[in-house]
Amino acid sequence: MATAWEELVSTARRTVTDGLVVGTSGNVSVRVGDTVLVTPTGVPYDRLKPSDAVGVDLDGRQVLGSLRPTSELPMHLTVYRETDARAVVHTHAAHATAVSTLVPELPLIHYMAGAVGGPVRVAPYATYGTPELAANVLRALDGRAACLLQNHGTLAHGASLDQAYDRTTQLEWMCRVWLLASSVPGLAPTLLSPGQLDEAGERLRGYGQRD
Repeated sequence: MATAWEELVSTARRTVTDGLVVGTSGNVSVRVGDTVLVTPTGVPYDRLKPSDAVGVDLDGRQVLGSLRPTSELPMHLTVYRETDARAVVHTHAAHATAVSTLVPELPLIHYMAGAVGGPVRVAPYATYGTPELAANVLRALDGRAACLLQNHGTLAHGASLDQAYDRTTQLEWMCRVWLLASSVPGLAPTLLSPGQLDEAGERLRGYGQRD
């Protein structure tokens, strides 16, 4: 549990260092057995200590620590209960948030969309921290490992904190590429077809080193 908390805090600090969140916005969680470790609400990540660990069960009952968990706890727990996620990263990344205000789905600007299961959907807006937002996110995640939150930010999950974070940064990069390409007057970006994305997705499943 101590190692998982250390990794969670390190990941949360990366979101600030890499410019994916400002201040205490965004949140990170990781599942250890039936306990979900989460960042606490309103506490700057650079101040978090080993003794600040916060954990809840899958019903949201606090089982570890005295600090209050993130206000987005309903969203995190919904993802854990309904998917095979072991880690969740939520950010307010600027380019992704901008895209979430423009389209209902990120256009297929790059084949890395295949790494999160296909075209990235935008979850309709709902007030942060509410069951409504959690339900909207879950629908947007159907068959996907990441989504955008309208006028809000991003959410990505994975088998580990590293994978969830990598998916987050890839999503922000794709959003930035689409915004850049779309900003050229008189030109529209070339997009991939669903077939091209499917082919790339198949290749991505075998990408990297094998044990």
